[in-house]
Amino acid sequence: MMKILATWVVVALVILALPSFVPGIAITSFGTALFVALFFGILNAVVRPIILFIAFPITIITLGLFSFVVNAGLFWWVGSFVEGFAVSGFVPALLGSLVVSAITFIMNRLLSDE
Repeated sequence: MMKILATWVVVALVILALPSFVPGIAITSFGTALFVALFFGILNAVVRPIILFIAFPITIITLGLFSFVVNAGLFWWVGSFVEGFAVSGFVPALLGSLVVSAITFIMNRLLSDE
């Protein structure tokens, strides 16, 4: 449980810092960043596998690169739903989702039980 909370807070901090180095992303507060991290995590856990299953042929043809497009689309979609969080286009969504995914990957590696 502690690992999940630590990852959630770190991802929220990363989302809060994104506007500093990714133009086209805006966020208003840490509370909004926490909600964005939660919503994005739920979408990645529930919706992303369904989309990747449906788009499996495209994912195979692009050698897996289409999964980055799906992740960016979900990040952009979160920006359209959460008030106080805005993503102004596909490129900021792609860069933002890559940063968030990389930090999440690093956090999971650092906090793993192995």
